[in-house]
Amino acid sequence: MPAIYALQIGDSLRVGSSFLLDLGALLLKDTSCASCASDGSGLQGMKVVITGANSAVGQAILRCAAVLEVPQGATPNTFVAAVRSDRALEEVRRLLGSGNSVARISYQDPSSLSKAFEGASAVIHLAGVLVERPGSTYEEANVAPAHSVVEAAKRSGVKKLVLVSAMGADETSANRYYRSKGQAEALVRASGLCYTVLRAPLLLGPGTEGAAALERNASLKKAKLIGGGRNLQQPLYVDDLARAAIHASDLSVANNQTLDLVGPISLPDREIVERAAHLLGRQVQIQSIPKGLARLALAIRQLAGRPGFSLDALEVITADTNLDPRPAASALGIQLTGIDEMIKNTLRRGQK
Repeated sequence: MPAIYALQIGDSLRVGSSFLLDLGALLLKDTSCASCASDGSGLQGMKVVITGANSAVGQAILRCAAVLEVPQGATPNTFVAAVRSDRALEEVRRLLGSGNSVARISYQDPSSLSKAFEGASAVIHLAGVLVERPGSTYEEANVAPAHSVVEAAKRSGVKKLVLVSAMGADETSANRYYRSKGQAEALVRASGLCYTVLRAPLLLGPGTEGAAALERNASLKKAKLIGGGRNLQQPLYVDDLARAAIHASDLSVANNQTLDLVGPISLPDREIVERAAHLLGRQVQIQSIPKGLARLALAIRQLAGRPGFSLDALEVITADTNLDPRPAASALGIQLTGIDEMIKNTLRRGQK
């Protein structure tokens, strides 16, 4: 799930390109979510726990849940925002609607997960990283938390798991990131519980790394993208993913399916930046950083033992995405936000 991003490789090479969804994304500043309104049919009286609730996707789910329409006479759902720190707890508290709550958890503490999951019908699991840090490797951030969540869900009698994963996830992949995401998916499928796996691409919208970087690149006179930004992305609006995750928490929706939830259109990275610049009343010149040069810089970085952005991540952010969006959207009962509206909303939120 790449997003347009700018980062420093080594001491001098600045790369602007696609970057996967950062599940520890920026704070949201606008809590309205008109696009998330739903009739709530089939979603009645459930307790749904969201792990990684302070992420961009988690906060979008909470915003959408707060305006979820409930049929007259029906019992509303309750949502629990599960986070790992007091700071994250305070971040999400303002997004809670009536009847919703927060829980402090640790993936290394089974009792904290069991307490949060008690009485829950569904768990939406969001945790994960693209860029490894000390103490947060792919195994530690992408695989181990999924294992902890699966085991806690089984102990607590949870009926449905919804895993937000990444395009390209494959437990047999030579790419360590894709492999870790595939391993997390495999744990969910083998759990014996009902599940839905949502593989997401480039995310745009409030709180995403894509939003901040898109606005930054579109505001420049010259934007440098790996390979000139010619790789294909299929952007998905974060609110669409939020609505999809909420719908998927229902046992009757997309049960035991793995869905490629992509946006309505596939287009080059550079065109996304150009469209955004046009909406800002600007012109931007796209310049190319050769992918081979980026690979060399990253190889030197890895030989020096420096953590962070890696060759695995470079492969992920420059991968092409060009899929039919209709099967997943239909299975989940959602309408996808158009690319121009998506970019407008992304830029509008960023300017507030």
